[in-house]
Amino acid sequence: MKTAMILAAGRGERMRPLTDHTPKPLLQVGGKPLIVWHIKRLRAAGFTHIVINHAHLGQQIEDALGNGAALGVSIDYSREVSALETAGGIATALPLIESEVFPVVNGDIYCEYDFSRLVEPMARLAAGHDQAHLVLVDNPPQHPNGDFVLDAGRVTNSPLTARRSLLTFSGIGVYHRALFAHTPAGEKAPLAPLLRQAIDAGRISGEHFGGRWVDVGTPARLAALDEELKQHHAA
Repeated sequence: MKTAMILAAGRGERMRPLTDHTPKPLLQVGGKPLIVWHIKRLRAAGFTHIVINHAHLGQQIEDALGNGAALGVSIDYSREVSALETAGGIATALPLIESEVFPVVNGDIYCEYDFSRLVEPMARLAAGHDQAHLVLVDNPPQHPNGDFVLDAGRVTNSPLTARRSLLTFSGIGVYHRALFAHTPAGEKAPLAPLLRQAIDAGRISGEHFGGRWVDVGTPARLAALDEELKQHHAA
């Protein structure tokens, strides 16, 4: 049984007032909550055990998804009193994840990525010395400067050059447990410093995804994506 994790503990401040009463991953686009789109795509790729962390209004997520049986998966929940940020949330959830290598996806994005593409990088991480594999996307208008450089399948911190453009981290990645070896469970910890340290050590691979991806960070983006998906499925 392959395991994947969905991050769903964020407060979603920029989405207020919508997130005052609904956790961001339960906001709907195209007739489904954001998190359900992820679960369906993960299940289609063979990931049938889903670990979800939550904090803000987390009981609503459990009430909506239950044990996952209705979606054809098994769901375990990592409950946080207050959000522990990305690395803290993953480190705290590790006892629920039996795999050495596992994918993680942000619950507040919409992405038509085929998770079966992760089979090869997962096998490579399990066999080699890499600690992560990141899915990168073109820079959206709200994040024009990007995050990382992708150079022949390797992620680097290299500065912008005439030949290499910075890309944006999609919120989809594969991680080896070893990346979180020094991250205490139950404590807040961001992911970016861990990634940059591993990149400096030459231990992160990556790929570029050119399909539909939206960081659903504002009510306006949510409404635009909802309309786009409704028109797409009606066509």
